[in-house]
Amino acid sequence: MKILQAFKFQLRPNGQQERDMRRFAGACRFVFNKSLALQNEMHEAGNKYVPYTRMTAWLVEWKGSPETQWLKESPSQPLQQVLKDLDRAYKNLFQKRASYPRYKKRGQNDSFRYPQGVKLDQGNNRISLPKLGWISYRNSRQVVGEVKNATVSQSCGKWYVSIQTEREVSEPQHESASMIGVDVGVAKFATLSDGMIYEPVNSFKSNQKRLAKLQRQMSRKVKFSKNWGKTKRKVQNLHSRINNIRRDYLHKLSTTISKNHAMIVIEDLKVANMSKSAAGTVSQRGRNVRAKSGLNRSILDQGWYEFRRQLEYKQLWRGGQVIVINPAYTSQKCACCGYTAKENRQSQSQFKCLECGYTENADINGARNILAAGHAALACGGMMQLGHPLKQEPAEANQTSVCTL
Repeated sequence: MKILQAFKFQLRPNGQQERDMRRFAGACRFVFNKSLALQNEMHEAGNKYVPYTRMTAWLVEWKGSPETQWLKESPSQPLQQVLKDLDRAYKNLFQKRASYPRYKKRGQNDSFRYPQGVKLDQGNNRISLPKLGWISYRNSRQVVGEVKNATVSQSCGKWYVSIQTEREVSEPQHESASMIGVDVGVAKFATLSDGMIYEPVNSFKSNQKRLAKLQRQMSRKVKFSKNWGKTKRKVQNLHSRINNIRRDYLHKLSTTISKNHAMIVIEDLKVANMSKSAAGTVSQRGRNVRAKSGLNRSILDQGWYEFRRQLEYKQLWRGGQVIVINPAYTSQKCACCGYTAKENRQSQSQFKCLECGYTENADINGARNILAAGHAALACGGMMQLGHPLKQEPAEANQTSVCTL
């Protein structure tokens, strides 16, 4: 089987290379926004969408125009990749997989991609990129496989390169033969059906006061002034730190679970629905808005979908499986006798069956129900059950036993 894998490193460019990368990212942003504006104009005029094969003619015209001749200074392939990205965005829109494409802003997700022409010298920790030359990078791991493309991006004033490789490996066979049910939540991030509990890292919550202080400082400064820019960079760095802490924890936890279990059963949670605002409308105001907003922050602080994504691809690489089950009633059902009632869940952490008297931690009971549902899915011949739950419990009642994503 073929495996696609990305290796991300921090670049160490000199002054001229950094200026060139900013110009290249700006040129790609310009091409994307100008193409999107033309598509919008044609749509308003009642014309059909212009595909990538015809958008390339626009790029040739812009390079020949006196006003936009500066596009010639940027490498051609990253500019073409931008048009492919816009074409893919429209296809996702037409197939109802994404919303309408939006304009790119300066300083947000500045990046450009090379589909070929990349040379890697791992012995000297450097990479060669078209029109940039050799650039040193911080080599933290060995790159394996054939280099397919490289994406250069900027975050918090630092430049990074993400190298995607492809390699052929034999069909993997998982070292373990066990099957586990995983239940995720807010009070306890992950609870396994064997009783193992993993506490949440809560990276946003632990940095929330510091972030609020910096944001208040930024709001008191003149917008776009030097002091405003300094404070903005501090806010960006703190957001990056919060994200890095969360991602590091999720990678370590998902790797541990994936290594030890061949089959992992999780719930198909709709995080966007669970974290919707309760503010309501002007005519009909919501209830418990402050409490619900706090719960929403706690839910989004966990990274449940990222956890699910990591489990899925790591199990694929190791020859395991991830089974996704319907999340309905997993926290209300007795794992011993199967009796289902809302009253069984007596508190946030305690479960007591009103039918048979079975008592257990609510999260462990939910994880065992998830495991049982996974066995049932396999018995019915289904390797995976994706989405479309008939009923999802309210976030307020399921905030601790919400399963892994």
